[in-house]
Amino acid sequence: MLNRIQNRKSKRIQRNSSTGGTIQRVKLMILFVSVLAGVCYHAGCRSAKNSPNGDGMQKAVYHSISAEQAKSMMDNGHPYVLLDVRTESEFREIRISGAILIPDNEIRRRAKTELPDKDILILVYCRSGRRSANAAQELASMGYTNVCDFGGIIDWPYETISGQDK
Repeated sequence: MLNRIQNRKSKRIQRNSSTGGTIQRVKLMILFVSVLAGVCYHAGCRSAKNSPNGDGMQKAVYHSISAEQAKSMMDNGHPYVLLDVRTESEFREIRISGAILIPDNEIRRRAKTELPDKDILILVYCRSGRRSANAAQELASMGYTNVCDFGGIIDWPYETISGQDK
């Protein structure tokens, strides 16, 4: 009889220790998940604080693409704005058909009224690529979300127009 009582106690102790082990594993798992979530949260906050413009927001971006990629985007049937950022005299001399003119030094003042849709694809070009890159960055910083700079008309291998042609 004494052996039977000792066996029961032994089984009870084993059962309690295995239940305690399970509870302990669950507690450790909860602790691990909590720590991991905290690390992920703080890592995300830190990356925003260390963003290139230093104000906790990600830097506004635009995409640099080739003339071939721009032509493909123009031909795919989706809406876009073709933006020439050169001077009015350069625009009259030669341009890509369908382009609208907003000189680069007037982007900040005119974009809000002349480019009201901040999500439409905007394809930007100038003569050689410097002004278009600056204008594309300016548009992105103003909240335009789909800006692509394809450089200069001097690298445009496709058809152009001149004068008063539309």
